[in-house]
Amino acid sequence: MPVLKDPRILVDASTRDDAAVYQIAPDRAIVATLDFFTPIVDDAYDFGRIAAANAFSDIYAMGATPLFALNLVGWPRDTLPYDLLGEVLRGGADIAQEAGAFVLGGHSVDDPEPKYGMVVIGDAHPDRVLTLARARAGDVLVLTKPIGTGVLSTALKRDLATAADLAPAVKSMTTLNAGGARAMRATGAGVHAATDVTGFGLLGHLHNMLAASGVAAELDPASIPLLPKAMELAERGAIPGGTKRNREALESFVKFGAKVPEPVRVLLCDAQTSGGLLIAVEADRANTLLAALEREATPAAVRIGRVVRGTAGTITVS
Repeated sequence: MPVLKDPRILVDASTRDDAAVYQIAPDRAIVATLDFFTPIVDDAYDFGRIAAANAFSDIYAMGATPLFALNLVGWPRDTLPYDLLGEVLRGGADIAQEAGAFVLGGHSVDDPEPKYGMVVIGDAHPDRVLTLARARAGDVLVLTKPIGTGVLSTALKRDLATAADLAPAVKSMTTLNAGGARAMRATGAGVHAATDVTGFGLLGHLHNMLAASGVAAELDPASIPLLPKAMELAERGAIPGGTKRNREALESFVKFGAKVPEPVRVLLCDAQTSGGLLIAVEADRANTLLAALEREATPAAVRIGRVVRGTAGTITVS
């Protein structure tokens, strides 16, 4: 990516943040993101909802409010009926409506493999944009959804799990992170940094936050919420390729205690889709944040560790 120095660019790709931020007025900045992927469930409507919620998540992670979205579509026109595509788009539109945003158009291409996602545009006050780079030693780490969607969706593809087994994951993946964003705003300046947990897994996204902030972290694996059957299916080997790559990439940054079971190590690196928010909050404000998350009925609201001084980007799991 080119190095850009325009003062209107508040956040670009250099920090691995969730969205780009561009200031258009002293009190307003545009927040922009995009995401798309191949189906991870069999139901076309649910695929559309999951992909849309995943795209909107980046806006919420930056502390912004979504405004509108554009569809991104790759579709095998000669092998899959357009009625199925209609269900995908209906799912995306329903999530956008739930987010209070509009779908204003999009673009499609003929593609041998179906793909769907969205460009999402939001806005925020420039002084209240949340980034990866401001976590501080002493902060409490809070997570707002259970993990394990990668293992569960892989198990479905390998006939190791049923659609009923995947239902809790689908519910989680189609839940917008809007409540988490509102809870962060209610906590005010006590929230120092945030990101959403997606393809790099919990440890990968935490590593990015710590590296950008120049700090380290300690995690308590027993406190980290897991989706039902995720542990069992990880033990049975339903491990996505992305999860394996995440673990390899993190090998020099993560130290596991001897008593951390192998399936837990896998799940902490599991490539997530439409995961929760990972939030670094000042210790004195952690209870305020957790109470706000409880009021918003987020899928989870748990302390999973803390930010500490140490080599930037390193994580101890014990």
